[in-house]
Amino acid sequence: MIRVKRVYEQPSEQDGLRVLVDRLWPRGLRKSEARFDLWIKEIAPENSLRKWFSHDPEKWEEFRKCYLRELEQKEEYVQGLLEKVRETKNLTLLYSAKDETFNNAVVLKEYLESRLKSQEL
Repeated sequence: MIRVKRVYEQPSEQDGLRVLVDRLWPRGLRKSEARFDLWIKEIAPENSLRKWFSHDPEKWEEFRKCYLRELEQKEEYVQGLLEKVRETKNLTLLYSAKDETFNNAVVLKEYLESRLKSQEL
């Protein structure tokens, strides 16, 4: 099962492997307070896309399409996460954005789930 959660939230047993999927270190989070297992910043949206989107809900659909195209070019990192899901069964994608609906972890979760489903067929 793949979940998304803000990196600032407390870990839970259901989280499984906790992976930060932001390109930048979360604002206000000390390294000593960080509670995640991996940081895969390379799977985050490229800087130009991230800056353009700027968490503007009106740009969401275009951001989503562009990020999905980017993910197709990041096969090494996608495969790594898919393997982690298969190994651990529970994977939590962590993000730092305030918006729980319009962020890159939501798109990444959608992409990973579609890949898992297509591999099951």
